[in-house]
Amino acid sequence: MGKPTGFIEYTREVPAAINPQLRIQNYGETTTPLPVMRLQRQAARCMDCGVPFCHNGCPLGNVIPDWNDFVYTNQWKRAYYSLASTNNFPEITGRICPAICEESCTLGFNDSPVTIRNIERTIADRAIESGFLRPRPPVYRTGKNVAVIGSGPAGLACADQLNRAGHYVTVFERADRIGGLLRYGIPDFKLPKAILDHRLAILTAEGINFVTNANIGVNKSVHRLLAEHDAVVLCCGATVPRNLPVPGRDLDGINFAMEFLVQQNRRNCSDKPLPRPDNWWFSGLRQELLATGKNVIVIGGGDTGSDCIGTCNRQNAASITQFELLPKPPLERPENQPWPQWPNRLRTSSSHEEGCNRIWNILTKNFLGKNGKLTALQTIDVEWKLSNSGLPIGMHEIPGTERIWPADMVFLALGFLGPETSTIISELHLDLDKKGNVITDTNYRTSMPKVFTCGDMRRGQSLVVWAIKDGRSAAHCVDKHLMGGTSLPA
Repeated sequence: MGKPTGFIEYTREVPAAINPQLRIQNYGETTTPLPVMRLQRQAARCMDCGVPFCHNGCPLGNVIPDWNDFVYTNQWKRAYYSLASTNNFPEITGRICPAICEESCTLGFNDSPVTIRNIERTIADRAIESGFLRPRPPVYRTGKNVAVIGSGPAGLACADQLNRAGHYVTVFERADRIGGLLRYGIPDFKLPKAILDHRLAILTAEGINFVTNANIGVNKSVHRLLAEHDAVVLCCGATVPRNLPVPGRDLDGINFAMEFLVQQNRRNCSDKPLPRPDNWWFSGLRQELLATGKNVIVIGGGDTGSDCIGTCNRQNAASITQFELLPKPPLERPENQPWPQWPNRLRTSSSHEEGCNRIWNILTKNFLGKNGKLTALQTIDVEWKLSNSGLPIGMHEIPGTERIWPADMVFLALGFLGPETSTIISELHLDLDKKGNVITDTNYRTSMPKVFTCGDMRRGQSLVVWAIKDGRSAAHCVDKHLMGGTSLPA
């Protein structure tokens, strides 16, 4: 624990936000770090709570009280090693994880929880600045070769663990840069790509081989990979976006959110769109997507929608409106979702703070246009019937609430349905569950010998911490399969 009376003496303090009107002029991060002494006070708030529920709240099982104590006592190297023992990429999760651990913090039962995510981020950043986050190649090699397909958080975590176990690991990525969703899906103002590149440089120095422009099942046979490697791990994510099949959907001006985000991320790293307009993940380009001077509507209230809002603000859109089908959540934790559960309460992102009109209980009925181009959309308000546990279960439209909204651009941020099935999955004839995810046994093995899978491809669309956890667990199972035993954590 930190200071025994710290939670009484100090109040919760988070990093100061940069003025929204200043930060939307660039794609830099939106906050300024807390000075070290003030951050150590935040670590001092960590209680001697007996049962640290934050362990259970974090999918990675981070030993949060331990590294809070190390921060408070100015033992930064020990803090980093404690953090890195369960989390391969704390400099990333400390920026983009929704901090589900904080909702489980014991102090949060009747007070503001410890600022766990910010402390985690600062530990990792200081490790980079101080130089003790450096390459540590394995001391021996097993002679086994493993192919990891996909370089998102699950693939990178799996590759990192297998490389630590001494296997020769090659990561295949179909795009022209490594990182998957971390590279192309998350805006720079949330995750600067220099942070990702620093980690990739370490992984490369530790012996992991990265191959880009390798679209397995298209320009390289997965059966050839199976012949060349002792095991193959599929970490291809859940990249099929949910559509909105209403009248007018084919009008010019309606795009999936990821088309927009990928394109802007490519601009930020001075990449030209690739000539593959049939696949937005490669190029982010079916046409030039810029929100400058336009009335934009984002349909979907999650993180991807929020990322679109922040990007539109930086592109100087004329107006930004976000639609959410579900009811507006309460500001405080609902009574039917008691601590330490993750509560459904109103969350306002930095992008929302920069300017956005948020509308709840609204359903899009039609897209309207002229000469093939979007000009507006028609909506109707809805009401929800709630279950005994307070969850919305039954929706009905409210007559007489139809509205027309002028719109030049619409971004669909409605989540993802599952992995793409036209290449690797179909070539290997992998078994899928009812949701379209790849079925595995308890050891992350698919229905094809030597083929494993993890992350969103196996469990469906989820959080970055779950992807890292799944990648670590899959690596444990692959190592055990190859060697008959393993020292990797499960």
